Amino acid sequence: MYKIALLPGDGIGPEIVPQAVRVLQAVGEKYNREFQFETALIGGAAYDATGHPLPEETLDVCRNADAIILGAVGGPKWDNLEPHLRPERGALLPLRKKLGLYANLRPAVVNPALADASTLKADIVSGLDVMIIRELTGGLYFGEKRREDLPGGGQKVVETLEYTTAEIERVVRLGFEMARKRNKKLSSVDKANVLESSRLWREIVERLAEEYPDVELNHILVDNCAMQLVRNPKQFDVMVTENMFGDILTDLASQLTGSIGMLPSASLGGEVALYEPIHGSAPDIAGKNLANPIATILSAAMMLRISFGLETEAAAIEQAVDRVLQQGYRTGDIMQPGKIKVGTVEMTEEIIKALE
Repeated sequence: MYKIALLPGDGIGPEIVPQAVRVLQAVGEKYNREFQFETALIGGAAYDATGHPLPEETLDVCRNADAIILGAVGGPKWDNLEPHLRPERGALLPLRKKLGLYANLRPAVVNPALADASTLKADIVSGLDVMIIRELTGGLYFGEKRREDLPGGGQKVVETLEYTTAEIERVVRLGFEMARKRNKKLSSVDKANVLESSRLWREIVERLAEEYPDVELNHILVDNCAMQLVRNPKQFDVMVTENMFGDILTDLASQLTGSIGMLPSASLGGEVALYEPIHGSAPDIAGKNLANPIATILSAAMMLRISFGLETEAAAIEQAVDRVLQQGYRTGDIMQPGKIKVGTVEMTEEIIKALE
């Protein structure tokens, strides 16, 4: 019995999370695995129901689960709330902090059937397989934030970027360990020519590198990294970086794969791991059966592999997704000439057929 907490959230979240559940149920039937699901509120939906985007009841459900699947949070409806009540800041950030989820793994893999769907030339992205590790509970997003009125009018805003040695060490060590399991190549992304936090980051990376002599280490400044991701992305294998840089670079990397709707992620570090697509709530297409469910379904596959050790089951899902894409099925975000356009539910049905 595997207990899974479901946090559908807002926008397309309530559409895509059930598709991952359907695929997991199909996997369970095929391989004789039993999954138990419990749904809880988060984000704007939680605020509307309880007055807070992250109720204690939701945290309890998460802590009692073996793993968590999250949809997406936020939308224009809640943009004018006080900052601490907005879904993104009031739910996602404290959820990560309270559960100790300090590392976010975001694989950017180009499916062979989608090499032409990228906005870059196919020969640039074909065969791309990059793992980006983003620090998740420190940095600018979690530092002090305040505004001050200026005597002559206007305001000054202060945002504090904070990192400790321990926070950097644990995520960088994960980067080295991940690189050791792949192609033994690690790129550490920072801004050490400007930021003191990045200079500390680089010092720690250099020190830890002595423990991993078999891993080739490369330091790269974040602005150059962004350029290199669109110039020659296949030069990277494992990348590790701080919170804000990782947030930006992973969205950029998603476009190399054809769509942000294709990228899964895993947030690790605490007693229970969280899995989610990297895309947002996409309120403009919510409720229209248009969202691409593949990132959420692949997030479920990551859960099976990482949290439950079910490699065969995880690989079966990934292979089913590959087969469906090879057969030409596409949601709108990855649609190509001559392919078969389907909706959220229909794409999931094809993946389940391929799985069976």
